[in-house]
Amino acid sequence: MTTTYSIAEARNQFAALIRNAEENNQPVQVTRRGQPVAVILSTEEYTRLLAHQPERNFWAACREWRQKWNVSELDMDPDEIWGNVREQTSAPDEDPWP
Repeated sequence: MTTTYSIAEARNQFAALIRNAEENNQPVQVTRRGQPVAVILSTEEYTRLLAHQPERNFWAACREWRQKWNVSELDMDPDEIWGNVREQTSAPDEDPWP
């Protein structure tokens, strides 16, 4: 069960909250003006959460988006869509970054 404290309350009881998170593995939600802004977790719980988080990069997000929106079924020609957007000049003859 997560307990909730305002920033002022958490500041006044910080050592006890850290000890409780460490010894009892109890997360503490910290709020500002009633809105959650942070969570105090034990290192053990934080490490456990990170271990279950898949690494996500641009291409993984792109594949996920394509699957979600089923782009292959849209019957769209990318050249028709992007033809007027792309630069019409050719590539430079030499690498500008030797």
